[in-house]
Formats: sequence, C-alpha cells, structure tokens
Amino acid sequence: MEARKYGPFPFSSITKRPAWKWPNGSKLALWVVPNIEIFHLNVAMPGDSQERPKGGDAIPAVRQWAQRDYGNRVGVWRMLNVMAKHGVRGTVALNAEVCLDMPEIIEACGAAGWELMGHGRTNTHRVNEIPPAEEREMVRSVFDIIEKSSGKRPVGWLGSGLQETWNTLDYLVENGCKYVADWVNDDQPYWMDLQGKPLMSVPYSFEVNDSAALWRNKQSMPEFERMIRDTFDVLYEEGEESGRVMCISLHPFVMGQAHRIGVLDRALEYIMSKPGVWAATGSEIAEAYATATGGAPAGWR
Repeated sequence: MEARKYGPFPFSSITKRPAWKWPNGSKLALWVVPNIEIFHLNVAMPGDSQERPKGGDAIPAVRQWAQRDYGNRVGVWRMLNVMAKHGVRGTVALNAEVCLDMPEIIEACGAAGWELMGHGRTNTHRVNEIPPAEEREMVRSVFDIIEKSSGKRPVGWLGSGLQETWNTLDYLVENGCKYVADWVNDDQPYWMDLQGKPLMSVPYSFEVNDSAALWRNKQSMPEFERMIRDTFDVLYEEGEESGRVMCISLHPFVMGQAHRIGVLDRALEYIMSKPGVWAATGSEIAEAYATATGGAPAGWR
C-alpha cells in the first residue's frame, strides 16, 4: 500500500457498528495463538526483555538462544496437552524454518487440528530489517514452505515482532492470505482495502501476551492469570450485545515452562466453563465474521 497517515481502512467506533453474533449465538470467539519460533545461533539474539539486538552483541548468545529452544524441545508439548484437555485448538504463528528443522512439531500440530499461519522465516529476521528487494521473495517462501510441509497453504499471517513495511500487506494478498493479525487496534475483525483487494484484520493481543506481560513488563504469573480472566470477563459481557474476539498470545518458551503451564490450564478451564464461548481458529473466525456481517467483499474467497 502507499505510505499514509492512517491504515488501509476507515476509522470505526465499536459503539456505532451493527450488532452481530458468532455461530450458534456465541458471544465470544476465543483464539489461542502459540508463537512457534526458531532463532539462529550464529546471529545476535533478542535480550531478556525481548529488545532487539544491537551492534556488537556477543555471538553465540548460548543462554538466550537455549531458553527459546526450550520452547520447541519441551514447552510446546506441554501446551499441546493442556489445550487438548480443554478442547482448544491453537492457531500457530509459525516461523517457516521450523518446518525444515523440526518437522515433528508440524506433525503434532496437524494431528491436534491446529491451524498454521505465517510468521516470517525466523524470528531473527524481520520484514522491516531485511533489504526491501528481498521482502517479496521472503513472504512467498514462508507460504510455500508451510504449504509443502503441512499440505495446506496458510491463509493467515502474524509478522515477526508484528512488524510490516509499506509493501507487506500487498505481498500477503499475492500469496492467498485472507487475514492478518498485526494490527492490534480492535476487539472485532474488520476489512482492509488494498487498492480493491480485500484483507481482514483478526484481533491479536499485545496485552494478553505472555512475552509482553511476563518478559517485557515483568509481571508475576498471578498477575498474568488475573489479566486473562479480567479480559475475558469484560469481553464476555460486551459480547452479549455484539460478537467479540479474545486472543491469548503465547510463546512455548515462556508459557511452556513447568512453573507457568498451570496458568494456562486454570485460565482455559475458567473460560471454557462459560456458555457462549466459541473456541476457534483464525480462519474460522475470519469466515464466520464475513458470514455474520453480510458476506465477504469480491475477491476474498
């Protein structure tokens, strides 16, 4: 899209929109997004508060790298078990190189009915940190690698670090993407218009996010559990009037730790005990929103 001072969508106050409901009259769509990521040991790593690497950082940063590798070796398997216990499927924000180096994770996600959406090739290479001439090919390769590994082409995208360039959305549409989760500015999906090409924003969360809360903001585990419950309570009440989306954003190297996994277990037990909660994947939310609000724009399906 062209550079602009506002996004590729009109401003819309949530209080002025027509009311609508999720399938079966559900008030709230819950989607849990595990970020399954891969980091390269031979490049600089993010710091302890997830700050970006700076020039002169020591390589290899063994401890920082190994903490994140724990998520793929151990943490994600705990999360798979806990989420299955509560009947909640994940929508994975997936670094494509996980498919190449850790295919057993992809197999397990498929067996659990989890959805895969693009999340860059790695989490050490963001679209706004590579040469502009390489971005289009990088985005294409993410969709191609995941499709080849899983047998299904992704229809969703979450940028590494939620970062984009002015060209990213156009490249996503080129590759068959239907929804993007980078724009954390709403509690309902909405349509973007990229010079006549439609793309949906599905609400992700930088608030109910274990990395942001526990690593960056240094909140305690009881505080994060309270945050999940409080967010649910408000959105659940508001969903009585019109549908809401609640995203729980997770990282296996954070939430998959033995001393944290109980937070996810208790939070999902609380949420899924309430009537009118629809545990869905990103593509299911996108399709249901399009249906509930009168249909998708031409060219989306």
